[in-house]
Amino acid sequence: MAYLPKTSSKFNRVKKKFPVDLRKAVDDVVRRVCEDPSVGDLKTGTLSGVRVHKFGCLGQVYLLAYEPCQEEGVVYIYPVGGHENFYRDLQHYLKS
Repeated sequence: MAYLPKTSSKFNRVKKKFPVDLRKAVDDVVRRVCEDPSVGDLKTGTLSGVRVHKFGCLGQVYLLAYEPCQEEGVVYIYPVGGHENFYRDLQHYLKS
């Protein structure tokens, strides 16, 4: 069963600023996550329930945070970005 992606406004704002190649890579990763939500690493602690999928593009590692919801059949897509301060920023985003 394929899930439907539900993107956050921050994800959309950040993605819009990426180069074309990176935007295509992000779209491919979102598609892969919707087909199989278990591909990312499940986080614990303050980020429990959130999964993070790492992927490379343009010689750099990027992370995509998401949360699958089986009852609704959607995958909530959170911000995407580089590794530096990613988890700290994600924690602040989820608290707000």
